Amino acid sequence: MPLPLVVPPAPADFSPLPPLTVLVGGARSGKSRLAEAMVRASGACRATYIATAQAWDDEMAARIAVHRERRDGFWRTVEEPLHLCRVLPQVQPGEPVLVDCLTLWLTNQMLAEPPRDPDFAITDLVRLLAAVPAPVVLVSNEVGLGIVPDTPLGRCFRDHAGRLNQRVSEAADRVIFVAAGYPVILKNIQR
Repeated sequence: MPLPLVVPPAPADFSPLPPLTVLVGGARSGKSRLAEAMVRASGACRATYIATAQAWDDEMAARIAVHRERRDGFWRTVEEPLHLCRVLPQVQPGEPVLVDCLTLWLTNQMLAEPPRDPDFAITDLVRLLAAVPAPVVLVSNEVGLGIVPDTPLGRCFRDHAGRLNQRVSEAADRVIFVAAGYPVILKNIQR
């Protein structure tokens, strides 16, 4: 007997947005598109999109261009690769905020000149998230499900990314794991 087809929940099924939502998943899992759809379905007239990517090479520049093209007038875009803690307190009260993505932000912390202490940056971010005057949706990669990186920097990044995801998920009201375009709710606190 064949298994029934599972249909992912519509973004409206995730409304209203709680104070803090975290979406984690692998590369190309559909987490960014789902996060964008959730914010749009929230009923807000406008939202802030904080993009953390930097164009280190042509391939990354192309990825950034695809994300930019998806954003229309609904989004107030802020491109901020390093200083989330400066930008988040300045968002419009009550206007949803989408941060895409935390693992790129972490990469930028580790590769900055001089490098920033990832643990300090993570602690600062988590502390600040509780004070943001708007619903926040964070997108992050789950990088710990694959092979062990073969370089010390790669292993260090993987470990910090795992701790980052744990810390923001602990603070979050809703945590969604996205795989193959399908969301799996890991945590959903109703207030």
